[in-house]
Amino acid sequence: MSTKPAVQKKVLVVPLDWGLGHATRDIPLIRELLNAGCVVLIAAEGKHAALLSREFPGITILPLPGYQITYSKKGLFFGLKIIRQVPKIWKAIRFEQAWLRKTVQEHGIDAVISDNRFGLYHPDIPCVFISHQLLIKTPFGGITERILQRINYRYINKYSACWVPDFPGEHNLSGALAHPGQLPENTTYLGCLSRFEPLPDVSRKYDVLALISGPEPQRTRLEVILKEQLRQIPGIKALIVSGKPDQSSAEDTAPGISQVSHLNAADLNAAMQASDMVISRSGYTTLMDLAKLGKKAILIPTPGQSEQEYLGKHLMQEGYFISIPQHRFQLQKALEFAKTFPFRSFGRPEDMNAYKSIVRKFAESL
Repeated sequence: MSTKPAVQKKVLVVPLDWGLGHATRDIPLIRELLNAGCVVLIAAEGKHAALLSREFPGITILPLPGYQITYSKKGLFFGLKIIRQVPKIWKAIRFEQAWLRKTVQEHGIDAVISDNRFGLYHPDIPCVFISHQLLIKTPFGGITERILQRINYRYINKYSACWVPDFPGEHNLSGALAHPGQLPENTTYLGCLSRFEPLPDVSRKYDVLALISGPEPQRTRLEVILKEQLRQIPGIKALIVSGKPDQSSAEDTAPGISQVSHLNAADLNAAMQASDMVISRSGYTTLMDLAKLGKKAILIPTPGQSEQEYLGKHLMQEGYFISIPQHRFQLQKALEFAKTFPFRSFGRPEDMNAYKSIVRKFAESL
C-alpha cells in the first residue's frame, strides 16, 4: 500500500526594514528551513526584497510595507526623531496584524518567523520573534529604557518563542542588550547567526575592506569620509562595498581602490577573508559576521544610534574591536592604532552553528 508524501510546511520569514542587517542575518535561517524541507515565503519590499531575491532566486516574495522610519541628519537628534515616529510604528503594527490574518488564509502559512517586526503573531500557528534587543537603548537611558522594555516584552510574549542571536552567559556579543536582568519566558539563544563560513587558504588581497551601511543620510556621509581618507594613503589596497543591493555597479575610484555597490554572500565572505582590516558600522549583523570569521575590525557607530554606540563601546572594552566616533574618525591614525591594539578573538567555533539544530527542531515540530 502506497503512502502519501508528507506535505511541505510553509514558513513565512519577515525581516524588519531598518537597515539591511535583519535581512542578511535571516539568510542562514532561510537556508536551514529549506534544508529541513520547508517551503519558505518572504515578506519584504525595496532593498530587502532585492537582497533576498538575489540570495534565493525563484523564492516567493510577498510585498509588505516596512515601518519606513526616517532618520535625523544630525546624530544628536536621532533618538528624538525615532520617538516622534512611534505613532507611525504603531499604525504599521496594526496593519501587519490584518495583513498576516489574510496572508495565512490565502497562502496556507504554517508558521511565521518575524525578525523584530512586532505585529506578526497569529493565534492559530507557531510564530517566532527574533531580536538581540531585549533591552532597547536610547539616548535618554533610565526610565525611558525601562518603559520601552515593558512594551517590548508585551509584544514578545504574544509570540510562541523569542530567538536571540547571541550566546548565553558572560562571553557574548550584545552585552546588556540581550542579557538584561529578566528574560521573556519564551527565550532561546541561537548563538552567532551569520551567513558566512571561514574559508581555508585565502590569500590577502586588500589592506582594508570598507563596508558602508545604515540609514541615509549617514550612509552617504560615511561613504564620503572613507573614500576621501582612503585616497590620502599612498599604496593602499582597498575595496569599498556601498551597501546598495538594488544597484549593480563596480569601478576603480583611485589607484588600488575599488568600489562595488553590492556583493552577494559568497563574494562578501571571500572579500572579508581576503582583507587585513574591516571598517564598518557597529550594526549587530556585521558584528556577528566578524566574530564568525575571526576578523579584526574598526567600527564607526552610526551617529546618535544608541544601540550601535553602546555595542561599539562595549566590544572595544572587551577587546574584540576598535570603535571610533564618526566625527573623530581619521583612517590613517586608526590603522596605526590597530597595529598595537591587543585584538581578542571571539572564539567559540563549536557554538557558531548552534542555530541549525534549533531551526531544524522548529521545522520538525510543524
